[in-house]
Amino acid sequence: MIALGADHGGFHLKEAAKEYLKEKGIEFTDFGIYEEKSVDYPDIAKTVCEAIQSGKCRYGILFCGTGIGMSIAANKHKGIRAACCSDYFSAKYTRMHNDANVLCLGGRVVGTGLAIELIDAFLNSEFEAGRHAKRLEKIAEIENSIGG
Repeated sequence: MIALGADHGGFHLKEAAKEYLKEKGIEFTDFGIYEEKSVDYPDIAKTVCEAIQSGKCRYGILFCGTGIGMSIAANKHKGIRAACCSDYFSAKYTRMHNDANVLCLGGRVVGTGLAIELIDAFLNSEFEAGRHAKRLEKIAEIENSIGG
């Protein structure tokens, strides 16, 4: 299950992604917004991240104007590894090397065709573990430390 969420800057790209996921038979939950209106992206990021933390969803895809604000907000949540991507290599390797669980895309930066390629790369790549696992353990230590 994929958690989707967008602010007003990413609304149209989220809607295009929903159509693509439907065509591919990939299950998702849309956590909003449901019309193009101004909202605060941290609120949407929080809802999507909570769905991942609870186990309701395995991955999230967040959309805002650049993808950057959503990634900053998402990465404040424990256990979330969000990556803002605008190229294929980054979308693929953030899963393979960073075990990212949230992809952030910019509706004002990435066109629909590229966004679909990035979503495919993200969803179809698996974490390689190995040497990367110890690095994620170090990130978790920072996340769990007081004042980290």
